[in-house]
Amino acid sequence: MRSDTPRGRRGAGFLCGLLLLGVAIAARAAEPTEADSATREIFRKFAGGVVQVRMLHADSGSKASIGSGFVVGRGDHVATNYHVVAEIVHQPDRYRIELVLRDGQVTPAKLADVDIVHDLAIVRAESALPPPLELSDEELDKGTRLYALGNPYDLGASIVEGTYNGLLEESIYERVHFTGSINPGMSGGPTLTRSGRVMGVNVSTAGNQVSFLVPVRFLRSLVERTESTEVGAPSPDFLDLARRQLLDNQKAYVERLLSAPLETVTLGAYRLPGRMALFLRCWGRTDDKKEQPYTAVHYGCSTEDDLYISGQQSAGSISLSHSLLTSRGLGAFRFYSLFQTHFASLTPLLGGAEEDVTRFSCLTRFVENEGITLKAAFCTRAYRKLPGLYDAFLKAASVDESQTGVATSLTLTGVSFENAERFARRFLETIGRKP
Repeated sequence: MRSDTPRGRRGAGFLCGLLLLGVAIAARAAEPTEADSATREIFRKFAGGVVQVRMLHADSGSKASIGSGFVVGRGDHVATNYHVVAEIVHQPDRYRIELVLRDGQVTPAKLADVDIVHDLAIVRAESALPPPLELSDEELDKGTRLYALGNPYDLGASIVEGTYNGLLEESIYERVHFTGSINPGMSGGPTLTRSGRVMGVNVSTAGNQVSFLVPVRFLRSLVERTESTEVGAPSPDFLDLARRQLLDNQKAYVERLLSAPLETVTLGAYRLPGRMALFLRCWGRTDDKKEQPYTAVHYGCSTEDDLYISGQQSAGSISLSHSLLTSRGLGAFRFYSLFQTHFASLTPLLGGAEEDVTRFSCLTRFVENEGITLKAAFCTRAYRKLPGLYDAFLKAASVDESQTGVATSLTLTGVSFENAERFARRFLETIGRKP
C-alpha cells in the first residue's frame, strides 16, 4: 500500500504518534520520582550516623557476629539491639565490641546499658562519632513511608523503603509492623521518618516484606537512663541487670493474666483453659483416620514471640495444648495403654545448654477437681546464670474414664518459681466438666 495517499498519511501519522508517546513514557519512567529523591536524600543526610557493630573474639580478633547501630544522645553513645551484643553480657572476657563508621574508621566500644525485654542496648564509643540522629515523637498514620538503614549481610550501608503499619495487635511484646526487608546485619539500625527522625529500631523479620521494629519510646527511656549515669562510674553487672528486668517483666504479665478467671474452651465433656489473652494464637484439628481405633481432637495456644537471652536460650513465652482421645472399639486396657503412651509423650521442647539451665525436677500427684480425677506432673528447671528465673512445665490427664480421656499441658519460660506454681494451680483449677 502506498503511504502518500490521505489514508496512508493518516496511518503513518498515527504510528508516529504512538512512537512519540512511547518515547515520552519511557523518558518519564527514567526520570527520578519524588519518592526516589526522598530516599536518596535521607541516605545522603543520615547514613553517616549509622555504624556497623562487630562482636570480636577477644583472643583472635576475628568476627563472631555483626549488626548495626546508630549514634544517639550526647554523641558518644550508639544504640543497637541487645541480641547483637548479648555474648559480651554472658562472656565479657571472651568478646569485645568495635564500631565501623561509614568512612571506614574503626573505634572500640564498651557496653553501657541494656534493656533485654525490648531487645535494646547502648554502647559507648572510645573515639569521636558523627552527629547523633534525632528521636521522633511523631504520631504516624498507617501507610506512612519509612526508611530502614543498616548493614545487611556485611555488604555495607544500605537503605530499605517500607511502610508503617502500626503496632502488632496480638503480641505480648510491643513491636511495630514494618513492610520492608530487614535482613541479617541490619538488626539494631534505625528506621526513619521522611524528616529523618528515628521512629523505631530494626529488630527482626518474618520474610516476605514483613519486618518488625522496637518502638522508639523504649529507646528514649534507655538513652535517658544511660545518660543519667555519671561518666566514669563503674559498669553494672549486666547479667544481674538483665535478670532483674526479666523478673519484673514476668511479674507484670503473670499478674495481668491471673487478675481475672482464665477463658475456657470445650473439648467433648471437658472444660479447659483456652485463649487466656489476645497475644496467644490458637489452633485446633481433629485426627479421625478410619484405620485407627480412636479419634483425637487437639487444641493449642502459644505466644509467637519471646525474649532473647542468648543464642541457646530464650524466655517470656507461654504455650498450652489439649488432646481429647476417644476409643473406637478398644477395650479398657488397650485404651489405657494408648492414653498412657500419649501422656508420657508430652514433653517441653525448650532450648538452653547445660551451662544455662539445670535439669527438670518434677513432682507428680493426683488432683480432684469438679468430679474429675487428674494425674498431674509439675516440673521446673532453674536458670543457672539468672537466679530466681525458671522454666516450668505442667502436664495432666484424666484417669476416671475407660473409653475417653483428656490430656493437657502448659509451658512457661522465664518466670519466678512462685508465679510458676500460681499459674499451674489456676490452670488445673480451670479444668472441669462442660456445663
